[in-house]
This record gives sequence, structure tokens and C-alpha cells, in this order.
Amino acid sequence: MKIATWNVNSIRTRKEIVANWLKANPVDVLCLQETKVVDEDFPRSQFESLGYHIYISGQKSYNGVAIFSLKPLEDVSTGFTPLLGSEKVENFDEQKRVITGILDGIRIVNLYIPNGSEVGSEKYEYKLRWMKVLKEYLRSHLAKPPHNLCVCGDLNITPDDRDIHDPKNKEKSIAASPRERAALQDVLEIGLADAFRKFTSEGGHYSWWDYRHSGFIRNHGWRIDIHYLTPNLYEKATNCWIDVEPRKLEKPSDHAPVIVEIGID
Repeated sequence: MKIATWNVNSIRTRKEIVANWLKANPVDVLCLQETKVVDEDFPRSQFESLGYHIYISGQKSYNGVAIFSLKPLEDVSTGFTPLLGSEKVENFDEQKRVITGILDGIRIVNLYIPNGSEVGSEKYEYKLRWMKVLKEYLRSHLAKPPHNLCVCGDLNITPDDRDIHDPKNKEKSIAASPRERAALQDVLEIGLADAFRKFTSEGGHYSWWDYRHSGFIRNHGWRIDIHYLTPNLYEKATNCWIDVEPRKLEKPSDHAPVIVEIGID
């Protein structure tokens, strides 16, 4: 099974790029972030014509997540609330950042973690609180069948210094600050491992490059688009890679798709 994650930075703007990529790379599942469109305006037909079932949770101009699957998903839900209840979730589901479903005994959780704006800001503190709710959400899923989780998406956090082209002054950098990384590690302690790092240990591999300052050409990037797997799936993972080709196109997303391949019994 191939599961891809891709922050497309507006699905309506990139729909041709995404459709062409799927034609060349017919993955079983594609998880999208930052779709930036309300559900009724999502360009479903273009992807349904490729054989995909479409599951979406969007909002106007910001955020938004979606899952495309060649086979129908089971137990699809959006946001934290269906699992945790509104009292625990408070207002975190106002922004559309979470969608999940089950395919062939794997619960796929597609996330768009808040950016946080700048270290110490109100949005930064929101991000850290959001991460605490995320941990409870994932732990609750893990406690019930199918027990196999693939947690993927734009996490807006670099796991360590290998994942940022220049870690200098990282303490002051959003997505690299100690508190963000600690929050991520706290989530991972429920039993999740980075699929990409099973196959690639060195730095210099990134999934996001700033549009400014020739970031992509200079490979001044960050690895923030990630697949985390529970132990059984981690053992079955046979490859995980970043496809930089779409980033070379005209008017691309600033992110590249990341694909994990898992052997299914």
C-alpha cells in the first residue's frame, strides 16, 4: 500500500498538478493539507474521474484537509470532537485540520498542525495546546481496533536538526523551537516512529522550501511533512521518499509529496 501526504497550498490552484501527479503516481491513498476551500466548492469530479473516493473537511481560504482513496474508507470522521467530545476539544475544531479513516486494517490520520506564527506568540501557545489534544486523540484511537496507525501530514515541526537546512538560532525559529519539538516527542511516545528515518538517516532531505530567496534551487528547506507509524506498520514499511519533481513545476505548492510504502499481508 502506498500512502502519500502533500500540502498543496490550495487544491483549486494546484488541481492540475495534483491530478497529473496521481496519473503518474496512482497511490492508494493521498492525504492533502491546506486545501483552502469549503466542501461544496472542492473540485471533486476531477479526482473522482481518476477512480478516487474523496473525503474532505474544508474551510474558506485557510487550512482544510482531505483524503483521496482508491478503495472506500471506513469509519471516516473529521476533527477531534467525534472521539473526544466537545468539552475536551473546546474550540480546536473550528479550524479544519484533522480527518481520519480506515483502509485495510490501517487507521490513517491526516493532520495539518498549526504553524504557530512566531515563538512566544498567542498562536504559538495555541499550537502547543493543540498538540496536547492531539496526543489524547491519537492515544484514544490506538486503544481500539485496528490498533495500526499511519499518522501523516504537514506537522509544521522539524523533528531534529537534520530536518532544517540551517539550524542556527533554531531556539527562536518557529517549527524548530525546543518547546515545539518537545511537544512532538511527547505525542510520539504513544508508540510512533518516523517512516522516512527508517530508510534515510542523513540530513539534507526536505519537503518544504520557501518561495522566497530561491529556497528550492538552493535546497534551503525543512522536512515537516512526515509519516509516523505504529510498530507493526513500521516493521512492514518497505520505503519512504520525498518526490521533489512537482516542486520544479511552474506555480507549484511550496511543499513536495512524501510517500510511504507498506507491505500488506
